[in-house]
Amino acid sequence: MIKTDVNIKTITDMLNGVNSSIKNVLPLELQIAKPTIMNLPLQLQFGVLIGVVGEVRGKILFAGESAVFSGIASAMYGMALEGDMLLSFSGELGNMLAAGISTHMASQGVKTDITSPSVIEGDMKLSGFERAYHIQVSCENTGILHIYVL
Repeated sequence: MIKTDVNIKTITDMLNGVNSSIKNVLPLELQIAKPTIMNLPLQLQFGVLIGVVGEVRGKILFAGESAVFSGIASAMYGMALEGDMLLSFSGELGNMLAAGISTHMASQGVKTDITSPSVIEGDMKLSGFERAYHIQVSCENTGILHIYVL
């Protein structure tokens, strides 16, 4: 049976999954802010959008300046990326983070899966969601990664 009304426990599990995944994937000193709720359209320049399907449906957006994604690549692989390599890496980073969230959800008894990533580059306004839970992650010497659970 597919749940259409997401309860507080499920939201908490999802947000805990974000924290767990980000800590497991990023080899950086991190400062993770408490989640805030947003319901405005989101404005962004660069990011990765991944759909969540299964017992919970929604989207996860990883956003920030392209330099943040390049800095994360440098921390993970020893070299900053740009151009097509940065776009490819960003999509894969989104996959790794979203897969970690989905795995955490499974450990809580909620079956989810993720869609292929869509990399966003350029001015974009994202709307069409009821609310967004925003987690701001300050990455050591890299910048701020914004994570939105829509």
